[in-house]
Amino acid sequence: MAGLNLRFTEEELDALRERAAAEGRSMQAFAHDAVISAVNEHSRLFNEAADHVLKASAELNRRLA
Repeated sequence: MAGLNLRFTEEELDALRERAAAEGRSMQAFAHDAVISAVNEHSRLFNEAADHVLKASAELNRRLA
């Protein structure tokens, strides 16, 4: 499995440690899930924007075809 090293400030590490502990999870699992969630959210927002553009330009695209 590939790895990734991330650097955090002491304050960021403290916040990460606290959130992970509050959820009863390891820092690694908490950070991993947060990154995956961010990637998925970015993909979702991109897809929503693409759908919006396609719908908004559908009539123009029809006339240009």
